[in-house]
Order: sequence, then structure tokens, then C-alpha cells
Amino acid sequence: MSRITREEVANLARLARLDLAEAELDEYAKQLEIILESVAKVGEVATADVKPMSHATGLVNIFREDKVETSLDREEILKSAPATEDFRFRVPRILDEE
Repeated sequence: MSRITREEVANLARLARLDLAEAELDEYAKQLEIILESVAKVGEVATADVKPMSHATGLVNIFREDKVETSLDREEILKSAPATEDFRFRVPRILDEE
């Protein structure tokens, strides 16, 4: 028999605002029991030699160095645009103003 009772499942369902049928209470009790057993197994792992960490791998900056470089010429870029307005790309309106 499960250590989790139907009443406990019903209470959890009520707290989570779930409407469970009577038949579901037994099924969820079994499933919750399996989950709790799995979590208990994780707790049995020998971790005395393992230092606490915030990440599974070391933190290394993988980004490129920030360098100031020359940009593309705005006028040259806008020449290839189908439409421009006020030194910007002009695109069709997709939202109506209210």
C-alpha cells in the first residue's frame, strides 16, 4: 500500500485547484509514491567528497573581446533598401494607430 493516501492527494489537488475524479486519486497516489522513492534514491548518493557548486562546469567567458570597429556606411546601406524615410528603412505599417 502506498504511503501517500487518497486524502493527501485530494488535499494536494485542492491546494493546486485541480478537480480530480475519485478514480484519479488512487492513480496519482501511486505516481507520487514513485516520485518520492526516486527522490529518496538521489538522497542516498555519497556526496561527502563533492564540493557545493552553482554550475556543473566552470564559468568561463566565451564571448569575444569588445572592440570598437568601423561600422557600415549608413547612406550606402540605405541605397539598397526598397524604401527609406528620414535616414531609416521604411516598412509597411502593420498596426493601426488608435
